[in-house]
Amino acid sequence: IGLGIQPPTPEWGAMLSGGRMFIRTAPHIATFPGVAIMITIFALNLLGDGMRDALDPRLKQ
Repeated sequence: IGLGIQPPTPEWGAMLSGGRMFIRTAPHIATFPGVAIMITIFALNLLGDGMRDALDPRLKQ
């Protein structure tokens, strides 16, 4: 389709995809972007839980 970020721009998904073929010889190429994605998703999940706890009137009883 051609949508999305163009190739010279760094992107976590592209880094994971490119590091897939080097996973045995250089695991850090795929590991660091994967860990960054995991930490970001975990932080957003905690932020969402905190916002729900603070803003949900049913939980303030």
